[in-house]
Amino acid sequence: MGLNEINSFNELQSGLLEGKKNYVLLYKKGSEASDCSYQSIDQALNEVKDVNVLAADVSVVRDIHARYNITSAPSLLVFEGKKFSKTVKGCNDDGFYKSLFESALFTARAGDDAKPQKRVTVYSTTTCSWCTTLKRHLDQNGVRYRDIDVSKDQSAAEAMVKKSGQQGVPQTDINGQMIIGFDKVKINSLLGIN
Repeated sequence: MGLNEINSFNELQSGLLEGKKNYVLLYKKGSEASDCSYQSIDQALNEVKDVNVLAADVSVVRDIHARYNITSAPSLLVFEGKKFSKTVKGCNDDGFYKSLFESALFTARAGDDAKPQKRVTVYSTTTCSWCTTLKRHLDQNGVRYRDIDVSKDQSAAEAMVKKSGQQGVPQTDINGQMIIGFDKVKINSLLGIN
């Protein structure tokens, strides 16, 4: 399908398709990271078909990023139908985007036969590289999760410490079980990732 340029929040709303995952790339044309992200997504879309990806240049379109509290470009917003679910920040290679899009298609096709998704919450900060690695791992394996930036949400940070007794990030809550750091073996075991 390719990247579809939009020019306003209203176009975003009408461009989101019900019943499937939608992506919106917020980028700043001419920025190295944004151009990298745009090209990588475009490359991934050459290999993965039937993916709805909208794109908005934040230097022109000013009514989208504020609604979703996005402060940096590039940011890829992920929507379940018309409902905003999470953000993937920065530039990733086309392989990352390809696996992200393919896992969304696989999850959509699995439908009713799929095992129920476990409740996953990631406690992170924007400056934590292990947090990014953890979220990338979950994205690549098609795991839906809630991402809470504890540097911006003091009550969530306090709740995290109360649950785990630890202040460091990342921390992952999988159905009430806390995992400190990026313990890939334990996370994969709890989520059934091979």
